[in-house]
Amino acid sequence: MRRHYCSVFLFCGIFLPRILGFPQTNTSIDCDSLLPNYEAEPQTSAPPYLITVSFDNFEPGNEIQVTLEALKDVGFKGFNLQAREIEGDVPVGTFKITDPNTKGLKCRNVTNSAVSHANSDVKQKVTTTWIAPHDVRDLQFIATVVQDLEKFWVGIQSKTLSPMRSESVNGTGKSKRKVCFECIC
Repeated sequence: MRRHYCSVFLFCGIFLPRILGFPQTNTSIDCDSLLPNYEAEPQTSAPPYLITVSFDNFEPGNEIQVTLEALKDVGFKGFNLQAREIEGDVPVGTFKITDPNTKGLKCRNVTNSAVSHANSDVKQKVTTTWIAPHDVRDLQFIATVVQDLEKFWVGIQSKTLSPMRSESVNGTGKSKRKVCFECIC
């Protein structure tokens, strides 16, 4: 009887995570490469997921709503979402966690510089809020989305967002406008 329990325990520990489709252990997606921490190859087909944003332009401190959504009934179990400058490989800005299915990640020693799944439940859509930093150029939100252990997509991109450029501000961020005061005595 004791041997039977050991066999069941061993079977569950080894095979159950694969049967359920997503490991319950410390599964994560690397902040730099955006690859999951298990061996599998990313899909090369068009991803069945979409990243949408609430604004096309931003100023430092603006809060932009970002949504990751399944296009069909495929759903997803895991993801890593970041904002990166075009041609950049470092997350910029921070996320305010607003969805219970999400959690903030610390990438490059910056708290909440990326957002990820908080559980392995199947999700159709998650929404979060990104806070724009100072001194950033055109950017996109980029994601890895894990449908299951065998299927994941890397490098899903949103449309490009641009910082607002004011004609009254020079390269140093100081106003070019002259202020004139007229004294009436």
